[in-house]
Amino acid sequence: MDHTLPRNPGMPLALDLVEAVQANTSAIERRAASLFPRRSVKKQWQAAWLLKAITLIDLTTLSGDDTPSNVIRLCAKARRPVRADLLEALGVSHLPIQTAAVCVYHGLVKTAVGALDGSGVPVAAVSTGFPAGLTPLPQRLAEIRASVEDGAREIDIVVTRSHVLRHEWQALYDEIAACREACGEAHMKTILATGELGTLRNVARASWVAMMAGSDFIKTSTGKEPINATLEFGLVMVRAIRAYEELTGYKIGFKPAGGIRTAKDSLAWLVLMKEELGDRWLEPDLFRFGASALLSDIERQLEMFTTGRYSAHHHHPMA
Repeated sequence: MDHTLPRNPGMPLALDLVEAVQANTSAIERRAASLFPRRSVKKQWQAAWLLKAITLIDLTTLSGDDTPSNVIRLCAKARRPVRADLLEALGVSHLPIQTAAVCVYHGLVKTAVGALDGSGVPVAAVSTGFPAGLTPLPQRLAEIRASVEDGAREIDIVVTRSHVLRHEWQALYDEIAACREACGEAHMKTILATGELGTLRNVARASWVAMMAGSDFIKTSTGKEPINATLEFGLVMVRAIRAYEELTGYKIGFKPAGGIRTAKDSLAWLVLMKEELGDRWLEPDLFRFGASALLSDIERQLEMFTTGRYSAHHHHPMA
């Protein structure tokens, strides 16, 4: 993550602003449905957009059977996410194409940091009792500090969903602010678990509280919920980001995660960011994909562009 942008310091909780936030569900659904069909990205332009998408991926493994060896392999993939022959065929072998980060559980942070040493690719750790966030707050804060001490430069936290569902905005604000303090210099992505918040209005309000409490990024999902990243959730969150910048002058990052598996999915999200927030939010310091299978499908699309044929997944190194 490029840390040249002024970091969001947060602001006092403005309950009147939070309570006034609205979300027109039918209008949001219409906008989401029309976003991608109206935009056609083909041929060399599509290849360029897909290469851009690779540089925005937080390459992730969050499985119960994660081992040091598969994390080391994932880090090797993050360093060289596309086969050398494909890059040469595309005429971009001179470009420093890497993923934006590698995201792992706390217990594998040291392994990932060692495997990525010298690459410039940071390690992001999921924390605070991921994915449910129901462990006691002191334990969640201790986990954040431990991950930072082990070398994580980014921390993805989860919130207590009941605070949102019960409209306990002060409790939500205090929890996120405590996590931000525990992160120190590490940048914090706040996962709202949008699929468990009930309404789009709740998503909008939670987005505002998270930004007020000092979040560097707001993120849709853990990837473990029944409903994860959708364009409707994305629209609500990026519009909150735009309004927060208008109010405070600070740019907040956005990370959709969960269910983003195909190259076509990534193009839809890139279109959303470009149209709603502009080109500045097409850089890794302000936009990330949380994904694991996405990279493999993008590689297959790039090979289709160069050879005219789709390859099998096993033709590409681990993604």
